[in-house]
Amino acid sequence: MSLRQRALPALTAVVLGVHALALLGLPLWSQVSAPRTEVAAMQTRALSLPEPPAPPPAAPVPAPKAPAPKPQQPRPKVQRPAPAASVAEPLDTPIRETVEPLPMAAAPEPAASDASETAAADSGAPPATPPAPPAPKPEPETPPTPSAGPAQGMAITSPDGTPLASDAPVPVQLPDPARLSFAVTGQAKRFNYSASAELVWRHANGQYQASQEVSLFLLGSRSQTSAGRITDRGLEPSRFNDKARKEQSAQLAFDQNLAHFSTGAPDAAIAPGAQDRLSVFLQLSALLAAAPQRYPAGTQISFITVSARRADRWTFRVGETETLDLPSGSTQALRLDKIAAAGDDQQASLWLAPSMQYLPVRIRLAQDNGDFADLQLKGRQAP
Repeated sequence: MSLRQRALPALTAVVLGVHALALLGLPLWSQVSAPRTEVAAMQTRALSLPEPPAPPPAAPVPAPKAPAPKPQQPRPKVQRPAPAASVAEPLDTPIRETVEPLPMAAAPEPAASDASETAAADSGAPPATPPAPPAPKPEPETPPTPSAGPAQGMAITSPDGTPLASDAPVPVQLPDPARLSFAVTGQAKRFNYSASAELVWRHANGQYQASQEVSLFLLGSRSQTSAGRITDRGLEPSRFNDKARKEQSAQLAFDQNLAHFSTGAPDAAIAPGAQDRLSVFLQLSALLAAAPQRYPAGTQISFITVSARRADRWTFRVGETETLDLPSGSTQALRLDKIAAAGDDQQASLWLAPSMQYLPVRIRLAQDNGDFADLQLKGRQAP
């Protein structure tokens, strides 16, 4: 009994020591899975209790277990939401405007990883949005350009390319009123025809009227009329009509620098000196009759020329004087050719006779589809 009484306290002390170690939280259970018989080993490990540095090495042990992404996860959580909320608001509508000035502001164009940093920097800075207004500004500025300045309506260029016409009006001399009759040969939809035409030209009290009609047997007629006023620049048409199966018209409002069309086509920009597709031939007569020496061969004379649907720029190149064998007889006439331009649906050549105050004695019109009409003078009468 005495021995048992002595052994019992000893065993009790050992058990209490083991429980004490467990309460201290030492990493003995993760390393030691031995049975209860290995009391000696546990006692020796208990002696290593005073080694507190053991926990610090334990810190690197979980470090490899917890990979680097764990510290990186908070970074995107902190950076991503902040710029997303701040950048989306100012760049919601003007995305294109803000993207374009970025390379100009930052010459070294940041990489993809730096893009979030630059966006975050720009999100708080308002100068990224002010460049947005300049982008839409050039858009409205482009349409008004063709309607600025008299030289836009009419321009004259010498054979070497030197502009001759300026803001000052060039001399003009209107031909006397006349009624010109023409013999017409042509082709329409691959059908050859012969017809007659008449050009009536009148002017008085600062106003003018011109009409041209081509009559085709069994096929009807087509007529064009031009009316307006006479200025120090020559003819200033106010209305142009073109009638075949139906009538279409254009109104030239020089106070607005616009042409309006009955077809509902968009308004076209014009300027002082602009003509329509009939008055342009008589304006050329007035220019050459006033000062033929100003227009040697190779000179180019261009006008904004209005039809019943749109406005184009017609440019004529002055050629040489030719002898024409017309129904009215042999006639000396100066040839002018319309220079083909992209989008033109009509080509034209005309011959102006100095003996008739440079009135047209031959006009040849051609369409892109092969249709043409060749008008040659038969006679001249008073209107």
